[in-house]
Amino acid sequence: MIEADALRASRRLSRITFLLMMMVFGLCLLSWAEEPVVFVIDLEGPINPGTALYVERGIEEASEAGAVLAVVRIDTPGGLATSMRSIIKAVVNSRVPVATFVGPGGAGAASAGVMVTVAGHVAAMAPGTNIGAAHPVGAGGQDIDETMSEKVVNDMVAYARGIAEGNGRNGDWVEKAVRESVSITAEEALKLNVVDLLAENVPQLLTKIDGRKVRMPQGEVVLRTAGARLQPFEPGIRDRILKTISDPNIAYLLMMIGLAGLYFELAHPGAIFPGVIGGMSLILAFFAFQTLPVNYAGLMLIALAIILFVIEVKVTSYGLLSIGGLIALTLGSVMLFEDLRVSLRFMMPTVLLVGGFFVAVAGLAFRAYRRKPMGGEEGLVGEVGMVKRAIDPEGLVFVHGEYWNAQAPERIEAGEKVEVEKIEGLTLRVKRRVP
Repeated sequence: MIEADALRASRRLSRITFLLMMMVFGLCLLSWAEEPVVFVIDLEGPINPGTALYVERGIEEASEAGAVLAVVRIDTPGGLATSMRSIIKAVVNSRVPVATFVGPGGAGAASAGVMVTVAGHVAAMAPGTNIGAAHPVGAGGQDIDETMSEKVVNDMVAYARGIAEGNGRNGDWVEKAVRESVSITAEEALKLNVVDLLAENVPQLLTKIDGRKVRMPQGEVVLRTAGARLQPFEPGIRDRILKTISDPNIAYLLMMIGLAGLYFELAHPGAIFPGVIGGMSLILAFFAFQTLPVNYAGLMLIALAIILFVIEVKVTSYGLLSIGGLIALTLGSVMLFEDLRVSLRFMMPTVLLVGGFFVAVAGLAFRAYRRKPMGGEEGLVGEVGMVKRAIDPEGLVFVHGEYWNAQAPERIEAGEKVEVEKIEGLTLRVKRRVP
């Protein structure tokens, strides 16, 4: 009886222990689920379509994951205006609050980075960083002509002021940064109300903005970021590749390498390696073109240039087709992208090298096309051979590394040289070779 009571007590104790363990486990899961998450998105290097897609995707995933905040950590020399606008559009229309943070120390937000910084619902900088120098320039760093510059600057000023003042920041200074390319330190930016606060790093930033109210499209939101778990948003392989090749200069170079490789393969079938490299380069170029504002008139001019180089092989134009191809190639390169240009310092050597390559390959192909055939009937006509058995009117000759039956209108002794006039079946018609 005592043993039965002890057994029942032991079972009761086991059930209670199990229930307590389940309660503790459930509380742990609940606390983990309620832990706030902050996505950290690094905007490093030039702003281009690749980085823009990466930031947009990061903000979208932060929203889908239920993050309380997305931090865009900025260190950029600037970049394309179209890509900058894509990032700002993603920030402004985000369903999750976005904090822009110029950091860590030594980082900077120049040119397009200025507008991205002031677009954040919270804007912060680390000590030892700088912001400014937002005057628009061409894609290759070249100055824009005066008339176009005035239009671009006025448009950029209106856009930047609207973004800054919409977030309660200093629109006058942002305009000055665009018009006069001024640049200031983090401390000066705080005094001038360009940014909201300074922070050494992201954790300190989250502590300082905890409880801050921000204005969102859906209404006012109170940030609860103290003790939040940081979730770095890592770029994938696609992001890394696209970030590299979406630079207009790189995309242009890939296209030219691709065209040159395929052209060489077509002109000299069987080379294989140029064709493989050309095909891969062309595919990567078209992958980049899907993110760049391509002008198809420029693309068609480049295609016309290739056609002219190919025709040069078949038609005797005394170089006119090659010159026309070089002109079309140059014009197409200048017109290839809308709203931006390939750097002239990069484009001109590329055009000269690739154009020279096309002309050289076309010349080799033309000489091969015009060269006398080395085999068959046409290859034998005109060849000189040696009589091995006297021809009267038939005999045997050694020509082109082979023995042939031969006929001649006169007697030709063994050891004399003859020239092939034509082939009749398996017999050669020859004549005496005049010294």
